Amino acid sequence: MLLSLAPPRLLPRLPSPATATATTARPRALALAPRRALSSAARTAAPPLRAVVSERAVDGMAPAAAGLEGRPLRVGLVCGGPSAERGISLNSARSVLDHIQGEDLLVSCYYIDCGMNAFAISPAQLYSNTPSDFDFKLESLAQEFSTLSEFAEHLAANVDIVFPVIHGKFGEDGGIQELLEKANVPFVGTPSNECLRAFDKHNASLELDAQGFLTVPNFLVEKDKLAKSQLEEWFGSINLNKENGKVIVKPTRAGSSIGVVVAYGANEAAEKAEGIFSEGIDDKVIIEVFLEGGCEFTAIVLDVGTANNSEPIVLLPTEVELQSSISSDIQEDTIFNYRRKYLPTQQVAYHTPPRFPAEVIDCIRKGVSLLFRHFGLRDFARIDGWFLPSPATSLPSSENGVKFGNTEYGAVLFTDINLISGMEQTSFLFQQASKVGFSHSRILRTIVQRACSRFPSLVSSNNAWTALSRKMQSAKQAEIIQNGTCKQKAFVIFGGDTSERQVSLMSGTNVWLNLQGFDDLDVTPCLLAPSSGCSSHNQDLSKTSRDVWTLPYSLVLRHTTEEVHAACFEAIEPERVEITSRLRDQVMKELQQALSKQDWFAGFDITDEQPIKYSLQQWIDYVKEAKAVVFIAVHGGIGEDGTIQSLLESAGVPYTGPGPIASRTCMDKVATSLAVDHLASYGIHTIPKDVRATEELLKSSLVDIWNDLKAKLQTETVCVKPARDGCSTGVARLRCPEDLEVYANALRGKLPRLPANCLSRAHGVIEMPVPPPESLIFEPFIETDEIIISNKSRNDSTRHLVWKGENEWLEVTVGVVGKRGEMHSLNPSITVKESGDILSLEEKFQGGTGINLTPPPATIMSEDALEKCKKCIEMMANTLGLEGFSRIDAFVNVRSGEVLLIEVNTVPGMTPSTVLIHQALTEEPPIYPHKFFRTLLDLAFARAD
Repeated sequence: MLLSLAPPRLLPRLPSPATATATTARPRALALAPRRALSSAARTAAPPLRAVVSERAVDGMAPAAAGLEGRPLRVGLVCGGPSAERGISLNSARSVLDHIQGEDLLVSCYYIDCGMNAFAISPAQLYSNTPSDFDFKLESLAQEFSTLSEFAEHLAANVDIVFPVIHGKFGEDGGIQELLEKANVPFVGTPSNECLRAFDKHNASLELDAQGFLTVPNFLVEKDKLAKSQLEEWFGSINLNKENGKVIVKPTRAGSSIGVVVAYGANEAAEKAEGIFSEGIDDKVIIEVFLEGGCEFTAIVLDVGTANNSEPIVLLPTEVELQSSISSDIQEDTIFNYRRKYLPTQQVAYHTPPRFPAEVIDCIRKGVSLLFRHFGLRDFARIDGWFLPSPATSLPSSENGVKFGNTEYGAVLFTDINLISGMEQTSFLFQQASKVGFSHSRILRTIVQRACSRFPSLVSSNNAWTALSRKMQSAKQAEIIQNGTCKQKAFVIFGGDTSERQVSLMSGTNVWLNLQGFDDLDVTPCLLAPSSGCSSHNQDLSKTSRDVWTLPYSLVLRHTTEEVHAACFEAIEPERVEITSRLRDQVMKELQQALSKQDWFAGFDITDEQPIKYSLQQWIDYVKEAKAVVFIAVHGGIGEDGTIQSLLESAGVPYTGPGPIASRTCMDKVATSLAVDHLASYGIHTIPKDVRATEELLKSSLVDIWNDLKAKLQTETVCVKPARDGCSTGVARLRCPEDLEVYANALRGKLPRLPANCLSRAHGVIEMPVPPPESLIFEPFIETDEIIISNKSRNDSTRHLVWKGENEWLEVTVGVVGKRGEMHSLNPSITVKESGDILSLEEKFQGGTGINLTPPPATIMSEDALEKCKKCIEMMANTLGLEGFSRIDAFVNVRSGEVLLIEVNTVPGMTPSTVLIHQALTEEPPIYPHKFFRTLLDLAFARAD
């Protein structure tokens, strides 16, 4: 059906290819001028976000430290660096900041850019998606140091200890450590010389071999020194076919699995090595035998010694289970590459402890401890390796019998030493630490305090920090006893089975971890399990068949909902429970004996619990009995169509976000447009839509449908999207009948994604809805002006925004927060697409991709237009009956501020780097994530009251 929504007067031009090329304007380089302060009238028109932060949100945090004995510890958090891993470094720094800062520990943030320039940055900048998100803003928003020496001098004068979270070059090769050592600045982690010795994979392998450890046969290739004949000889020396023998090719001095590839035969191995050189990843490459049939593992080791006496204790190792692609037309090697490490994928699962024999696990823990001591590592590290079950056919057998790593069940080999392990929210550090009683905050603070104890100059500072922490804790406990108050129970629910479920897991995990910091809250994470194969379109059956699991701390820390769900069943298997309990008790006993000697150790703060399964209705009854509030983080499906909202409302359970009617309306993009269609005179417009049943599309002539769409929508290019999905799922730009055919075939084949560049215009990977939606929406594709982040020129050290300004329309996303009828618009964000015409799911939500401009620079959008835009957004929110919080996506005219509605998300993404966080941080004063999520929870309480 074609909606009778007349194109507005200011609808962006929809040029044909001919007219598009005829219009040319000189691109403009734009300075990032700071926004002017709002006029008093503007400030009174819409109350700032802090106005809706209740006193309870502030009171729930730790009491003020004023008047207490002791002094906060000053920690300098340094991230970034010149390697390709600086995006992961940013994510790690954000996580560390979230979990160590407090009134007893003050964090200052610093960033090293890819040109090795040092900057002091605000903590708010850590919530950018990527370094490129703020690289070009550094000149105006950060304090630059003229040299690294000046930076080190600044640290010596302003912090007690540095926590480096630079992965790869300059972070793990001893670079930052040497700089700090020369300036006599204490730091967390291993000294520079020891870092240099352990970081190079080839040198470390030689050292391991010399010390009697089993090692993986390898061959070193240096840039411009590749001798193919020698490589072929090496293949022959280890009985590997030089034509097709399977090997791993990887940089010797890089981490995060960057550049790691599989090769077959000497020729291809040489080509892959040259590829690593040409990409500038490293100038030394190591070629290793592929351990066919092996199981990869990783182990965190914690130094719990006193002073300079190292006492490494290895936590419960993790088995990394890799699976081949289930698609027969996609051939992928089972290696733990960058995507499998950091992005949601069903091709990897983690098992802590490993499903190995007890003797093998003991061997791993003993070997990791020996390596930690031998290489002179400090505070903490992560060591990776392989377990190769007998018989170990991938290894030469000559002298291996006497090497360390041989067990009755197979061979244990250690391959990589990670001096600064990743510290993202779901990283191995936190997975393993939570299994033995440490929360994120407790393990990080334990690492910092252990590091402090190694430096005589920090004895007094460490004692003062410990005294302050203890007095603050005692004051909190006394306040609880005096007031006689019980903790308010809250449940965070996430998961489901829509294409948005992985984003939901990231959102729910982030919300849960941020709310953990409030002493007056008892927060339980919950997984909405898949619907047991029932169609999500059969709502009645779907509701009754749903299960909800309440989760222990450690089970949440996974990359996919499928993995969390599988881990729930694994965690209640009697044999698995017995093994895990025994190993956990063993490690915790070792930790307790060592850490009890430390005055500063505050004890374990995570208990050993099992997941519990409820039906959805049983779970709601349980929540009601607990007098709890529910934070809904389920994107799409029953989490966003009003179903969960209706069930909770019927039970009298308070919850976050809009009510059932508004949720149901906004889930349906057509209904949303109809609900605000009458607001055109206020500058609010909608896009013409043609709605078609998917079944009809797949049965009809695609050429006829294409011609019909062009005629009805009066456009040359079409935007297609599912009628009831979000998060960019299934959204694509179609330019010809062949594009429509590709899209239709993906629906017919129930493909989970469209590969990059399979349509006629370049684009990224497009996640597809599975199962296919019942109906699709076709709209004119709205042409907007491309914003480009320029590269540094030879005569200019800064980067600029380049914007053509032809169409005067830009895509924005805006968060709205508040009570019903009183919704407040946050500052809009412009997200710069890195590839294609549609923002990818990863660009929207995954830290490490995307560039956000919040608010739009004054050189692009005038102050008056910005205020008009925000008023339009607030009017839409109030007209739709939104409450709590939501996100509105729209096109905005940068001259007039009028808006063209795209869609409304009533359960928007709440991942660590989502634009909602960016927008809350631009409020005055900035609203940091923990207070932002607490505000949303308090709005749910207020509605219930």
